[in-house]
Amino acid sequence: MQGETQGDRPQRVAVMLVMAVFVLGVALGVLGTYLEGYRVFGAGIMHRQPMDRGPVAQQRHQQAQVDRITKELGLSADQQKQLDGILSQTATRYAAVHEQTVTENEQVRKQGRDQIRAVLTPEQLPKFEEYLRKIDEERKKRTTGSN
Repeated sequence: MQGETQGDRPQRVAVMLVMAVFVLGVALGVLGTYLEGYRVFGAGIMHRQPMDRGPVAQQRHQQAQVDRITKELGLSADQQKQLDGILSQTATRYAAVHEQTVTENEQVRKQGRDQIRAVLTPEQLPKFEEYLRKIDEERKKRTTGSN
């Protein structure tokens, strides 16, 4: 550069070195955070893959619970069988409660939507219906992906 003195060059090099160290620190921090999250939470969560909730996966999960409790408590074969039955009954009851909640949520959603429709003009109704269609599509994708 024109007008550069001998004293300016070391100062510029020092500034560039500080900036390089800063950029490397940020990059290493981001990489470290990602890798730690990957290690702690696993690949499925880090990559936002939906959890497998199918019957085979549920059976594997239940068997893992039986195995873990058996190991922790030293259960006999008879106790393991009883525990497996209890976990199956509990899962069935959870599913029934979940289904009831889903049904109630649908009723509340329908009532709210009907109330909104009542305050809209005839010109606004088609736009609202399109909006609802998009929302319902997104909800369906989320719930289908997690089942």
